Amino acid sequence: MPTKTIAQLDVTNKRVLCRVDFNVPIEDGVIGDDRRIREALPTLRSVLDRGGSLVLMSHLGRPEGRGFEAEFSLKPVAAKLGELLGRPVKFPSNDCTDAVSAAAAMALKPGEVLLLENVRFAKGEKKGEAEYAAKLASDGHAYCNDAFGTAHREDGSMFAVPKAMKAQDKACVAGLLLMKELKYLGEALAKPAKPFCVVLGGAKVTDKIGVVDNLIAKADSIVIGGAMAYPFLRAMGKKIGSSRASDEDTAAAKALIDHAARSTCELFLPEDHVCSTHFSERDGNIEVFDGAIRDGFMGLDIGPKTQLRYAMIIKKAKTIVWNGPMGVFEWSPFRVGTMMVAQAMVDATKAGAVSIVGGGDSAAAAEMLHLADKFSHVSTGGGASLEMLAGKPFATVALLDQA
Repeated sequence: MPTKTIAQLDVTNKRVLCRVDFNVPIEDGVIGDDRRIREALPTLRSVLDRGGSLVLMSHLGRPEGRGFEAEFSLKPVAAKLGELLGRPVKFPSNDCTDAVSAAAAMALKPGEVLLLENVRFAKGEKKGEAEYAAKLASDGHAYCNDAFGTAHREDGSMFAVPKAMKAQDKACVAGLLLMKELKYLGEALAKPAKPFCVVLGGAKVTDKIGVVDNLIAKADSIVIGGAMAYPFLRAMGKKIGSSRASDEDTAAAKALIDHAARSTCELFLPEDHVCSTHFSERDGNIEVFDGAIRDGFMGLDIGPKTQLRYAMIIKKAKTIVWNGPMGVFEWSPFRVGTMMVAQAMVDATKAGAVSIVGGGDSAAAAEMLHLADKFSHVSTGGGASLEMLAGKPFATVALLDQA
């Protein structure tokens, strides 16, 4: 049965307790990228435009549950959300479960919005404590999960709170962003249009073993770049210079190479590399190596031949999932590989392919390259999209009401 959504719930004169993912980069009180806030707006407007009010919960950063910490305060988010919604957003207290927050939630009128302070300031959030969950559950008549970025975590506001609300026969539904994420990532895995190409980059192989292992059985091709390519090349006996490749990652890569060899999925690895003697944007000697990398050099981007080869593979695909950059895209000398892969995906999308960017650094790269709006879907959850690609179920979604 499909999950019930906020659009199917009568919210007239109801307070909706909504878990959002407003974990955005903030420096000196200024939000660097507000995409996660913008992506939640359709769900929020659905409630407000139909005569409901909103009590919003989110985390920011990784505070340890020791109470208020100014650097992780959601106050700048409340201000930005107010701008985007065109209405004031109440921000009553430094504690999401104190009497002040509870009273402010109870006093909300239809069309009003309140943002609670960072739920990770409370020790009950990571522990999923029943008392903590009960306090938050009392703030709303219904619960909405629109936080795909943390859907793989059974934290208090994601799992214990809706569980407490279900025990009180309160509705627990999915937000529109959550459903959009599940639709794109779910359908990409369940019934992808062929050829299905997966583009993987980033750092550690061990972080993505489950993803590669799961997708070998589904994808026609997996192209690998970034730092995670070097354990694969080392496992094949290639010279990788000073590129990072631990024994653990190399052993994992060897097992995945063997798995791919027994399947119909083709695994592609870089043929050439843009390298430097220093892990730095400006310092060090930069050279391109075709094949073996000389001692003292580390691979920081895929080389020109690999860039063209990967672009050709991607452009022929009908479904493309991308998770992880091809190099250190934040630095201009090592950005071209990521740029070429992203542009090839955009070209494939224009030709009718479904293109999905799996959050995290890939989404940041898409934003930096001003291409984010040219893909079929850019996920708001890096870790969550990885868990989905690895085929893992989400208990936080499973407990929501069925349509």
